[in-house]
Amino acid sequence: MIWEELSSLQLAKAGKSLPVMVNISATEQHGNHLPLGTDRIIGDYFCRKLNDRIADKVLLLPNLSIGYSRHHLGFPGTLSLSHSTLIAQLEEIVDSVFAHKFTKFILFNSHGGNQALGQVFIEKMGDKYPHGHFFMMNWFRLAVEELRKLSESGPGGIGHGGEFETSLMLRIAPHLVDENNISSMRNIPTFSWAEGDLLQGAEVSYYRSMSSMTKNGIYGDPRFATADKGAKIEKVVVTRMTEIVNDIFNISASE
Repeated sequence: MIWEELSSLQLAKAGKSLPVMVNISATEQHGNHLPLGTDRIIGDYFCRKLNDRIADKVLLLPNLSIGYSRHHLGFPGTLSLSHSTLIAQLEEIVDSVFAHKFTKFILFNSHGGNQALGQVFIEKMGDKYPHGHFFMMNWFRLAVEELRKLSESGPGGIGHGGEFETSLMLRIAPHLVDENNISSMRNIPTFSWAEGDLLQGAEVSYYRSMSSMTKNGIYGDPRFATADKGAKIEKVVVTRMTEIVNDIFNISASE
């Protein structure tokens, strides 16, 4: 079910065992071939596909379309909130949701820059609401082994604006992909222990701005992207989302 499409009466009658999910994303550059709203478009699409499968077992909140993206501000179009502002916004949303007697909250994340604050947020909320259940789900960390089998770009190719995000956008909104501006991978390397990609984080965290990681805003290789691959990614991710949300729905009030 979709929160903003329900009436107040319908919302009041909704089962309080429903997990409430919000997609947090970003509005930021994704190279010259993808729109600024790529993360929001992808995250919203996955959530709506989940709703198509199990609308009676999940309640979707409106998207949060601006996340933490200060590391992308070297490129035009990027918008960002601070960590503290985004966490405060999420906390007040949870306060409202819990005021309506729901007790399960899923943070569905479609932007890499939100991962650290998302973990802090669910830990903070778990302490604030001991009777609640809090989860963070990153689409790019679901069924990782199955997703990696779909990749053809090699090491470093699945990153920001690369093979997977471009494939998904070709699947979801091909009219927003400027295929004439798809360029080759121009990742600027660093220590091997600080290298990672969308599916697997680095061995050691090392802060770098995007402009120090790439000169064209892409950290990956979009040349290997296809709409068919996007459809396969969708199937893998939404299937795993469905399994996990089913488990969360089935958590009893006493647990």
